Amino acid sequence: MAKQIEVAELDAYYGSHKAIEGITMTIEPRSVTALIGPSGCGKSTFLRTLNRMHEVIPGARVEGKVRLEEEDLYGADVDPVSVRRTVGMVFQRPNPFPTMSIYDNVAAGLRLNGRVSKARTDGVVEESLRDANLWNEVKDRLHKPGSSLSGGQQQRLCIARAIAVEPQVLLMDEPCSALDPISTLAIEDLIGKLKKAYTIVIVTHNMQQAARVSDRTAFFNLAGQGRPGKLIELDDTPKIFTNPAQKATEDYITGRFG
Repeated sequence: MAKQIEVAELDAYYGSHKAIEGITMTIEPRSVTALIGPSGCGKSTFLRTLNRMHEVIPGARVEGKVRLEEEDLYGADVDPVSVRRTVGMVFQRPNPFPTMSIYDNVAAGLRLNGRVSKARTDGVVEESLRDANLWNEVKDRLHKPGSSLSGGQQQRLCIARAIAVEPQVLLMDEPCSALDPISTLAIEDLIGKLKKAYTIVIVTHNMQQAARVSDRTAFFNLAGQGRPGKLIELDDTPKIFTNPAQKATEDYITGRFG
Protein backbone atom coordinates (compact mmCIF):
# COMPACT_ATOMS: atom_id res chain seq x y z
CA MET A 1 0.00 0.00 0.00
CA ALA A 2 1.42 3.38 -1.01
CA LYS A 3 2.36 5.63 1.88
CA GLN A 4 3.03 9.30 2.50
CA ILE A 5 6.56 10.55 3.21
CA GLU A 6 7.16 13.44 5.60
CA VAL A 7 10.58 15.10 5.54
CA ALA A 8 11.47 17.65 8.22
CA GLU A 9 14.57 19.86 8.45
CA LEU A 10 16.71 17.32 6.64
CA ASP A 11 20.44 17.96 6.17
CA ALA A 12 22.73 15.50 4.38
CA TYR A 13 26.51 15.42 4.61
CA TYR A 14 29.45 13.85 2.83
CA GLY A 15 32.03 13.98 5.58
CA SER A 16 32.18 17.62 6.65
CA HIS A 17 30.55 18.86 3.43
CA LYS A 18 26.85 19.67 3.76
CA ALA A 19 25.19 18.69 0.46
CA ILE A 20 21.58 19.67 1.25
CA GLU A 21 20.13 21.78 4.03
CA GLY A 22 16.79 22.22 5.74
CA ILE A 23 14.63 20.15 3.39
CA THR A 24 11.04 20.02 4.60
CA MET A 25 8.36 18.58 2.35
CA THR A 26 5.47 16.15 2.10
CA ILE A 27 5.43 13.52 -0.65
CA GLU A 28 1.89 12.38 -1.32
CA PRO A 29 0.90 8.72 -1.74
CA ARG A 30 -0.18 7.40 -5.14
CA SER A 31 1.35 10.33 -6.95
CA VAL A 32 4.51 11.25 -8.84
CA THR A 33 6.75 13.94 -7.38
CA ALA A 34 9.45 15.23 -9.74
CA LEU A 35 12.68 16.73 -8.39
CA ILE A 36 14.22 19.29 -10.75
CA GLY A 37 17.11 21.73 -10.53
CA PRO A 38 20.64 22.35 -11.82
CA SER A 39 23.37 19.73 -11.53
CA GLY A 40 24.97 19.55 -8.11
CA CYS A 41 22.02 21.00 -6.19
CA GLY A 42 21.39 17.82 -4.19
CA LYS A 43 18.43 16.19 -5.96
CA SER A 44 19.97 12.72 -6.14
CA THR A 45 21.43 13.06 -2.65
CA PHE A 46 17.97 13.88 -1.32
CA LEU A 47 16.47 10.95 -3.22
CA ARG A 48 18.97 8.56 -1.65
CA THR A 49 18.18 9.80 1.85
CA LEU A 50 14.61 8.54 1.38
CA ASN A 51 15.71 4.88 1.47
CA ARG A 52 18.98 5.24 3.40
CA MET A 53 21.16 4.61 0.32
CA HIS A 54 22.99 7.84 1.16
CA GLU A 55 24.63 6.35 4.22
CA VAL A 56 26.31 3.49 2.32
CA ILE A 57 28.90 6.08 1.21
CA PRO A 58 31.73 6.25 3.79
CA GLY A 59 31.42 9.37 5.93
CA ALA A 60 27.91 10.19 4.71
CA ARG A 61 25.22 10.98 7.26
CA VAL A 62 21.94 12.82 7.71
CA GLU A 63 20.31 15.00 10.34
CA GLY A 64 16.59 15.65 10.57
CA LYS A 65 13.58 13.39 10.04
CA VAL A 66 12.25 11.17 7.27
CA ARG A 67 8.96 9.49 8.17
CA LEU A 68 7.04 6.92 6.18
CA GLU A 69 3.59 7.46 7.66
CA GLU A 70 4.37 7.06 11.39
CA GLU A 71 7.70 5.25 11.07
CA ASP A 72 10.95 7.21 11.51
CA LEU A 73 13.16 5.67 8.81
CA TYR A 74 16.27 6.76 10.70
CA GLY A 75 15.09 5.47 14.08
CA ALA A 76 17.69 3.65 16.18
CA ASP A 77 15.83 0.33 15.91
CA VAL A 78 15.12 0.54 12.16
CA ASP A 79 16.99 -1.85 9.85
CA PRO A 80 18.28 -0.02 6.72
CA VAL A 81 17.85 -3.17 4.63
CA SER A 82 14.18 -3.29 5.61
CA VAL A 83 13.85 0.37 4.61
CA ARG A 84 15.27 -0.40 1.16
CA ARG A 85 12.71 -3.15 0.65
CA THR A 86 9.91 -0.76 1.54
CA VAL A 87 11.38 2.12 -0.48
CA GLY A 88 12.66 0.64 -3.76
CA MET A 89 15.01 2.38 -6.18
CA VAL A 90 15.62 2.44 -9.93
CA PHE A 91 18.93 3.94 -10.97
CA GLN A 92 20.02 6.17 -13.83
CA ARG A 93 21.50 3.37 -15.92
CA PRO A 94 19.80 -0.02 -16.19
CA ASN A 95 21.62 -2.43 -13.88
CA PRO A 96 20.25 -5.96 -14.25
CA PHE A 97 22.39 -8.59 -12.56
CA PRO A 98 24.54 -9.57 -15.56
CA THR A 99 25.01 -13.26 -14.70
CA MET A 100 21.33 -13.82 -13.93
CA SER A 101 18.46 -14.70 -16.22
CA ILE A 102 15.48 -12.42 -16.71
CA TYR A 103 13.50 -14.66 -14.34
CA ASP A 104 16.20 -14.69 -11.67
CA ASN A 105 16.64 -10.92 -11.85
CA VAL A 106 13.01 -10.44 -10.87
CA ALA A 107 13.08 -13.24 -8.29
CA ALA A 108 16.30 -12.07 -6.61
CA GLY A 109 14.67 -9.84 -4.02
CA LEU A 110 12.07 -12.46 -3.11
CA ARG A 111 14.77 -15.02 -2.46
CA LEU A 112 16.72 -12.63 -0.28
CA ASN A 113 13.64 -12.25 1.89
CA GLY A 114 13.53 -15.97 2.66
CA ARG A 115 12.35 -19.25 1.20
CA VAL A 116 9.55 -18.86 -1.34
CA SER A 117 7.84 -21.69 -3.19
CA LYS A 118 8.45 -22.03 -6.90
CA ALA A 119 4.75 -21.54 -7.62
CA ARG A 120 4.73 -18.33 -5.60
CA THR A 121 7.94 -17.14 -7.28
CA ASP A 122 6.56 -17.92 -10.73
CA GLY A 123 3.45 -15.92 -9.96
CA VAL A 124 5.33 -12.90 -8.63
CA VAL A 125 7.76 -12.90 -11.56
CA GLU A 126 4.92 -12.92 -14.09
CA GLU A 127 2.89 -10.32 -12.20
CA SER A 128 5.88 -8.00 -11.82
CA LEU A 129 6.85 -8.30 -15.47
CA ARG A 130 3.25 -7.62 -16.48
CA ASP A 131 3.14 -4.58 -14.21
CA ALA A 132 6.36 -3.38 -15.83
CA ASN A 133 4.83 -3.83 -19.33
CA LEU A 134 7.53 -6.38 -20.19
CA TRP A 135 5.87 -9.81 -19.90
CA ASN A 136 4.73 -10.14 -23.51
CA GLU A 137 8.21 -9.25 -24.76
CA VAL A 138 10.11 -11.75 -22.59
CA LYS A 139 7.72 -14.56 -21.60
CA ASP A 140 9.31 -16.97 -24.10
CA ARG A 141 12.90 -16.25 -22.99
CA LEU A 142 12.75 -15.91 -19.24
CA HIS A 143 15.93 -17.94 -18.83
CA LYS A 144 17.99 -15.77 -21.16
CA PRO A 145 20.39 -13.30 -19.48
CA GLY A 146 18.84 -10.03 -18.38
CA SER A 147 21.76 -8.29 -20.05
CA SER A 148 20.54 -9.62 -23.44
CA LEU A 149 17.65 -7.16 -23.44
CA SER A 150 17.69 -3.71 -24.99
CA GLY A 151 18.39 -0.69 -22.79
CA GLY A 152 14.73 0.22 -22.42
CA GLN A 153 13.79 -3.38 -21.68
CA GLN A 154 16.58 -3.63 -19.11
CA GLN A 155 15.24 -0.55 -17.32
CA ARG A 156 11.74 -2.05 -17.24
CA LEU A 157 13.31 -5.28 -15.93
CA CYS A 158 14.90 -3.27 -13.12
CA ILE A 159 11.50 -1.75 -12.35
CA ALA A 160 9.98 -5.25 -12.28
CA ARG A 161 12.75 -6.35 -9.90
CA ALA A 162 12.07 -3.36 -7.65
CA ILE A 163 8.30 -3.91 -7.43
CA ALA A 164 8.54 -7.71 -6.98
CA VAL A 165 9.21 -7.24 -3.25
CA GLU A 166 6.07 -5.07 -2.95
CA PRO A 167 7.57 -1.75 -1.87
CA GLN A 168 5.37 1.17 -0.85
CA VAL A 169 7.56 3.82 -2.46
CA LEU A 170 9.49 3.77 -5.73
CA LEU A 171 12.43 6.14 -6.24
CA MET A 172 13.75 6.81 -9.76
CA ASP A 173 17.03 8.64 -10.39
CA GLU A 174 16.91 9.92 -13.98
CA PRO A 175 15.56 6.56 -15.19
CA CYS A 176 15.37 7.65 -18.84
CA SER A 177 18.64 9.56 -19.26
CA ALA A 178 20.38 6.63 -20.99
CA LEU A 179 17.40 5.67 -23.16
CA ASP A 180 16.20 6.49 -26.68
CA PRO A 181 12.97 8.50 -27.14
CA ILE A 182 10.76 5.45 -27.76
CA SER A 183 12.04 3.67 -24.63
CA THR A 184 11.67 6.92 -22.68
CA LEU A 185 7.99 7.18 -23.62
CA ALA A 186 7.48 3.53 -22.61
CA ILE A 187 8.95 4.25 -19.16
CA GLU A 188 6.88 7.43 -18.79
CA ASP A 189 3.72 5.50 -19.67
CA LEU A 190 4.70 2.88 -17.11
CA ILE A 191 5.21 5.54 -14.41
CA GLY A 192 1.68 6.79 -15.04
CA LYS A 193 0.31 3.29 -14.46
CA LEU A 194 2.47 2.50 -11.43
CA LYS A 195 1.44 5.61 -9.50
CA LYS A 196 -1.97 4.02 -8.95
CA ALA A 197 -0.25 1.63 -6.53
CA TYR A 198 2.96 3.37 -5.46
CA THR A 199 4.30 6.65 -4.16
CA ILE A 200 6.85 7.67 -6.84
CA VAL A 201 9.66 10.21 -6.64
CA ILE A 202 11.66 10.89 -9.80
CA VAL A 203 14.76 12.99 -10.41
CA THR A 204 14.87 14.39 -13.92
CA HIS A 205 16.75 17.08 -15.86
CA ASN A 206 14.12 16.94 -18.60
CA MET A 207 11.58 19.70 -17.97
CA GLN A 208 9.14 18.27 -20.50
CA GLN A 209 9.33 14.90 -18.78
CA ALA A 210 8.66 16.44 -15.37
CA ALA A 211 5.64 18.24 -16.82
CA ARG A 212 4.36 15.05 -18.46
CA VAL A 213 4.71 12.50 -15.68
CA SER A 214 4.48 14.31 -12.34
CA ASP A 215 1.63 15.52 -10.17
CA ARG A 216 3.86 17.75 -8.04
CA THR A 217 7.28 19.26 -8.77
CA ALA A 218 10.00 20.30 -6.33
CA PHE A 219 12.65 22.78 -7.49
CA PHE A 220 16.04 22.47 -5.81
CA ASN A 221 18.82 25.03 -6.15
CA LEU A 222 22.20 25.83 -4.64
CA ALA A 223 22.19 28.42 -1.89
CA GLY A 224 25.41 29.81 -3.38
CA GLN A 225 28.83 28.74 -4.65
CA GLY A 226 30.06 25.98 -2.36
CA ARG A 227 26.83 26.16 -0.32
CA PRO A 228 24.36 23.30 0.23
CA GLY A 229 21.37 22.67 -1.99
CA LYS A 230 17.95 23.79 -0.78
CA LEU A 231 14.32 23.20 -1.68
CA ILE A 232 13.17 26.45 -3.27
CA GLU A 233 9.60 25.58 -4.16
CA LEU A 234 7.20 22.64 -4.16
CA ASP A 235 3.76 22.81 -5.73
CA ASP A 236 1.38 21.16 -8.17
CA THR A 237 3.20 20.64 -11.45
CA PRO A 238 0.91 22.84 -13.61
CA LYS A 239 1.47 25.75 -11.23
CA ILE A 240 5.24 25.26 -11.09
CA PHE A 241 5.43 25.35 -14.89
CA THR A 242 2.95 28.16 -15.53
CA ASN A 243 2.95 30.38 -12.46
CA PRO A 244 5.76 29.59 -10.01
CA ALA A 245 5.91 31.56 -6.78
CA GLN A 246 9.69 32.05 -6.87
CA LYS A 247 11.61 33.93 -9.54
CA ALA A 248 14.47 31.44 -9.33
CA THR A 249 12.05 28.66 -10.30
CA GLU A 250 10.78 30.63 -13.29
CA ASP A 251 14.33 31.45 -14.39
CA TYR A 252 15.33 27.77 -14.29
CA ILE A 253 12.26 26.49 -16.09
CA THR A 254 12.52 29.12 -18.83
CA GLY A 255 16.25 28.44 -19.31
CA ARG A 256 17.51 31.76 -18.02
CA PHE A 257 20.01 29.95 -15.84
CA GLY A 258 21.20 26.41 -15.05
